[in-house]
Amino acid sequence: ATDKQMLNSSGPVEQKKYLCATENGEGLIDHRVLKQKKNLKSFFARYKTLQWTSSYALPDFPYDVKCILAEKKCPDHSMRIRIIEFLQADMTKYLEGSLYPNSQQYNIVVNALLQAYPFLDEDGNGFLLWKRALKDRFKYVRRPIEDDEQVLRNKCKFGHRRGQTRKSSFAENKCDDVQVQVEEEPVHREGSAMGVHIKWLKQEYMKTQRNWKEVDDRMNVTIEIRRKMIRNKAPLKDILRLFPFLRCPYQLFREFQLLTHMDIYKKTVEILEIYSENILSLYVVRNNPINIMLQENLKRHTEEDILKYMKMTAACLLLPDVFGDDSSLFAAVNEEVKVVTPVLEVKNPFNVNSCEFALYVEREELAQLDDCTMALAALVAAFHVFDIPCPKRIHRTLNFLESLVFEVRSP
Repeated sequence: ATDKQMLNSSGPVEQKKYLCATENGEGLIDHRVLKQKKNLKSFFARYKTLQWTSSYALPDFPYDVKCILAEKKCPDHSMRIRIIEFLQADMTKYLEGSLYPNSQQYNIVVNALLQAYPFLDEDGNGFLLWKRALKDRFKYVRRPIEDDEQVLRNKCKFGHRRGQTRKSSFAENKCDDVQVQVEEEPVHREGSAMGVHIKWLKQEYMKTQRNWKEVDDRMNVTIEIRRKMIRNKAPLKDILRLFPFLRCPYQLFREFQLLTHMDIYKKTVEILEIYSENILSLYVVRNNPINIMLQENLKRHTEEDILKYMKMTAACLLLPDVFGDDSSLFAAVNEEVKVVTPVLEVKNPFNVNSCEFALYVEREELAQLDDCTMALAALVAAFHVFDIPCPKRIHRTLNFLESLVFEVRSP
């Protein structure tokens, strides 16, 4: 029905291009040709998100997967991989061959999975675990591809060297291990077992398919070494070199939970859902550029999920202005990061298909994040995990957030 509407709304020349470009001699759709038609790119973008939210259905899983799910058993590692493989293949079909889903589409698929099979939401962290596994699967599929225009363009954009093999990357990592071995010696005084754990974590971080349960266990075992390094003000680069999984938002949140016994991501979701409408209604933010940008974008969408996402994003970015703090110490929106303390880099915050969130510490990117909720949680967690003093010009904003996270009264 959507295809028919698009054809009717376009002129005869556009219709001809559309029909010719998508069918080969056998009458089958050639998705590679379809992707390369730049003049149709924006044409489909308007409908893509709405199609996903209204029509996405889980794929028909194989018989053995169905049996496990029917018995409501938590799948083992190999079964989880099979589920993820089928979800990835199904998403690629919905994306018309593209291997780059946006954050909203990942969310829709994982939500559909957990709604159909609630027992997969292990300890309340299932959403993040399945989403991360799905993203890793797409990265794994994209890695060997060298003849796809979209993949090559994105590889160049993010600094990947064309033709670089997995072997060379691993060899470079082994060289790094040799170089830093002497520097790591003092950290391992408590026993060679710690050195084995750290070496395993560094090697596992380089893999595409990671054993996350083993990662969790080894991060638990090595937490005392990390805390000692952080208390002794070791350089952040040294900490991340030994424990690179702190770059993963999930491990950053998990480290915060080990230290405080609080689920920072869950709390942040609650904060933004409760306070976003109140923040946006305040007089002090009425003429703020972020709020003006929000109002312009709200007019372009009617989908409830998208409107809620935009409002929560705006409320997050407006927090420093509500408390009279310096917003440049909180987030750099469509501009370069200039501060050394933890800060968010945000690009195209209200564009569902191209928004980007990243956490920076000491002007270096620490982690890429999926949305404003994860970004805000990562910002608060970074101050605690790396024991970084809060700047005075952002103190009131972070004090407000921490009082809600820790459920304490705040002046």
